[in-house]
Amino acid sequence: MFDPHTYSSRREALIRGLAERGVTTGLALFLGNRESPMNYPDNCYPFRQDSSFLYFFGLSLAGLAATIDLESGLCTLYGDEATMDDIVWTGPQIPLSELAALAGMGEVRPRGSLPAKLGGRGSSSAALYLPPYRADTRAELAQLTGRPYATVDAGASLPLIKTAIALREIKSDGEIAELDRAVAITVDMHRAALGTARAGMLESDVYARVAQVALASGGGLSFPVIATTKGATLHTHSHDRRLEAGGLFLLDAGAEAPSGYAGDLSTSFPINPRFDGRQATIYELVLRMHAQACALLRPGVDYREVHAAAALEGVLGLKQLGLMRGDPQDAVSSGAYAFFFPCGTGHMIGLDVHDMEDYGEIHVGYEGSERSGLFGLKSLRLAKPLKSGMAFTVEPGIYFIPELFAMWRAEGRFSQFIDYAAVEPWLSLGGIRNEEDWLMTATGARMLGPAFDKSLSGIERMRG
Repeated sequence: MFDPHTYSSRREALIRGLAERGVTTGLALFLGNRESPMNYPDNCYPFRQDSSFLYFFGLSLAGLAATIDLESGLCTLYGDEATMDDIVWTGPQIPLSELAALAGMGEVRPRGSLPAKLGGRGSSSAALYLPPYRADTRAELAQLTGRPYATVDAGASLPLIKTAIALREIKSDGEIAELDRAVAITVDMHRAALGTARAGMLESDVYARVAQVALASGGGLSFPVIATTKGATLHTHSHDRRLEAGGLFLLDAGAEAPSGYAGDLSTSFPINPRFDGRQATIYELVLRMHAQACALLRPGVDYREVHAAAALEGVLGLKQLGLMRGDPQDAVSSGAYAFFFPCGTGHMIGLDVHDMEDYGEIHVGYEGSERSGLFGLKSLRLAKPLKSGMAFTVEPGIYFIPELFAMWRAEGRFSQFIDYAAVEPWLSLGGIRNEEDWLMTATGARMLGPAFDKSLSGIERMRG
């Protein structure tokens, strides 16, 4: 946790931000997460607190809730003290009054008193809440507000969403330090993978080594690890294939620091000690795409321009290889480039690996502006001007996806730009992605975490 003043200041800023949006009365309601059983009530998934609750209250304990009275500024914590039955199994717990003090809150009430608190406000519209992403939270909101379950999501407060985004997207010095910490652990995870992976191993062997580093840090994983020999599948979470000599390995993994802040890096490397010719060619093209994207990073630049720069560099390189043809700018604007680069160049990062996306990507990444429906571009999660204090990823890639190849070639799609006959021999290569985490400052961008040499020679050196 940060100091109590940090959380009280965040809540005061939330009240001011809502007032600027014309909301000055009612209660802002925050439901912390409850335990989530895997297969029976006493066997639960590892607990992770709701990120909004962490941001405004800092308390990582299951079963808590809180309200902020927008008129008086009174902040109330709701929860239940541990019983002796609880203590027998879990040990002594910090009293709620002490937890409230850690969060800069003065009032504590039993969790069961929350319905009466909300019921006394006169109507369900008096409770402002953020969009729920869990079924149990949605059900509780339905009960507390009197809304039908099916309409709970629609009842989320847009002023509260926009105000929370405005606060959380600009990272404080303390948050930046935690992000640097999370990325440093993440770099150690990737270096461990580079030093571990050998032909004959299973993907799960590499996954286990990566997870070990994260857990040994005192934190955990910021998302399910992607550790795969099939890099053409963007988000595969199976780890049952064997590493084969001559292939490529793609690791997309991040650490979550004990504070909840996330790292997120992707590293592609040869299973042999060295890249072969084709692998090296595409790897260095992805590095050039990354460099072109990063060259644009500065306050005020729309991230769509960053994505377009990466895409254009990819088309230029693929055209040199004879895999694409035609006008490169037209290949980007038409969406033809997405055959090789079907995902977005980056997303915001913070207390969530895809920061605040539970609020709705259209609000977080697009500020309510229209989102493209074009294949590839529709997967861009960050598409707004960069501001000092924003943390985000840069992660271009080149992918050879056999299923996409078969469909587009059969349809003749974008044949004026894609030479399918020339592409076919490359399909076995798979996919290569390079991802780094960045912070925007008033004078430009800097990488989060320690230096990590992703050059071709640097990767080969770490492969030993």
